[in-house]
Amino acid sequence: MRVTRFAPSPTGPLHLGHAFSALTAHERAGGGTFLLRIEDIDRQRSKPEWERRIHDDLRWLGLDWPEPVLRQSDRLPAYRAALTRLWDEGLLYPCGCNRRDILEAASAPQEGGPRFGPDGMIYPGTCRGRDRTGPCPKDIPLRLDLARAVARIDGPLLWAETGEEAGPREITPEALIDAIGDPVLSRRDMGTSYHLAVVVDDAHQRVTEVVRGRDLIDATPLHVLLQRLMRLNVPDYHHHRLIRDDTGRRLAKRDDARAIGLYRDEGASPADIRRMLGL
Repeated sequence: MRVTRFAPSPTGPLHLGHAFSALTAHERAGGGTFLLRIEDIDRQRSKPEWERRIHDDLRWLGLDWPEPVLRQSDRLPAYRAALTRLWDEGLLYPCGCNRRDILEAASAPQEGGPRFGPDGMIYPGTCRGRDRTGPCPKDIPLRLDLARAVARIDGPLLWAETGEEAGPREITPEALIDAIGDPVLSRRDMGTSYHLAVVVDDAHQRVTEVVRGRDLIDATPLHVLLQRLMRLNVPDYHHHRLIRDDTGRRLAKRDDARAIGLYRDEGASPADIRRMLGL
C-alpha cells in the first residue's frame, strides 16, 4: 500500500505551490494513505494560528487524512535517539562555527571560495577534529562527518525517482562528499535539523513515496545516506515541478497574494485552484 505525506511548516499561509504539492501527494497515494505532518521544529517562527489555517485550507481543497496528525515538536525524543546512535558510532562532531566563521574559512584561497549544497554553504571542516568522547552533547550544533559516514556504505547510494524525470538514481561516495560537505544534523535552537527529522519521521510513518518540490531534489542523496546509516527503508522520491509567479520566481510564503485563503475569501472554488495549477 502506497503511503504519501504533505509536510508543511506552520510559519505562514499556504500558497498555490503548497496546494500543488498537497494535491499531488494526495493523488499519488491512490488507494493508499495520504498523511498530513506538521513540521514545526522551528519553534520561534511556528504559530498555532498558521497550523489551524493549514488544516482549514487543505480541507477546503477536499483533502482528508488520518488523525491524529504527527507534529515534529512532539518527536524530539526520537530525534535525540537518532543523534545519540550516530554519535555513539563516531559519525558526528560538535561545531561551534557561526555563518561568518564558515564564510571566512570557505573563502580561504586553498578552499577555492565558498560553494553551496542542500545544507547551504558547504562546510570546510573547521571543527572536524574536535573531541568526540563522552555522551552525545546537547545545545550545540552537531555535524555529520560525511567521509566517515560514506565509508560505512558499500558501493553507491541507490534510490528510485518517480517524478518528471523518473528512473533509478545513484551517487558515488566521492560525489556525495563533494556536493554536500558535513551537514548539520542538530541545530542549537531545535535539537534536530530538517534533514534528520524528515528521515526519522518518514520511517516512523512508513512513507513509501516522498512527494515534494524539485527544490529539494539535491537533498535526496543525503536523506538516502541517513536512511542507510540508520538502517531505515529507502522510499521512492517524487519531485514535482515548482509553481512560479509571472516573473518565473518560485513562490514562497511571503507571496501572500497567492495564498490559498485569499483566493477562497475572494470566491474561488477548489476547482478554480486546480485549474490555476494545471491539474
